Amino acid sequence: MQGLLGILSALISVYMLIIIVRILLTWFRGTVQVPDFLAKITDPYLFWFRRFTFLRIGYLDLSPIAAIAVLTVVNQILATLARYGRISLGLILAMVLQVAWSVVSFFIIFLFVIVLLRLFAYITNRNTYSTFWRIIDTISQPVLYRINKILFRGRIVNYRTAIITAAAAMAVAYVVLRIIYMIIFGALVSLPF
Repeated sequence: MQGLLGILSALISVYMLIIIVRILLTWFRGTVQVPDFLAKITDPYLFWFRRFTFLRIGYLDLSPIAAIAVLTVVNQILATLARYGRISLGLILAMVLQVAWSVVSFFIIFLFVIVLLRLFAYITNRNTYSTFWRIIDTISQPVLYRINKILFRGRIVNYRTAIITAAAAMAVAYVVLRIIYMIIFGALVSLPF
């Protein structure tokens, strides 16, 4: 039984790699054609996650990240079962928390970089009318608005101050959430059942 679970874990790892290749190929639509067999293997699974509208924010589609996160949890559970022959509820919950933290931390770091790019463009007076900067604005403006609405409670502030404050708030949120994650993860792993 453990051998079969190990094989299933390996197959899921290969499938995740195929999905990552498929995602990377979509970034080069004009220059690289996605092979039909690759689309037939991955698209049904990826399309299942695309139906969740909350995974799309403007130009940003987070559904592939969610799809890979689910496969990662399943793969970790199978690998643990294959290695040790048993698994506890605490370990399963710890694995789910670990994957959730990976997604959340990626999202926070991604938005932090976007806000820093926006600050760079503001300070250097870049041509913000290009497509690249419009995409950056599409992603950064809702984040800046929400963070500053919470912190400044509707007061009007300088745009530069708003960007710096949002970046600082995201950095603090990352550190606090990381500490909370580590405490909960340690508690879950040590559960006896």
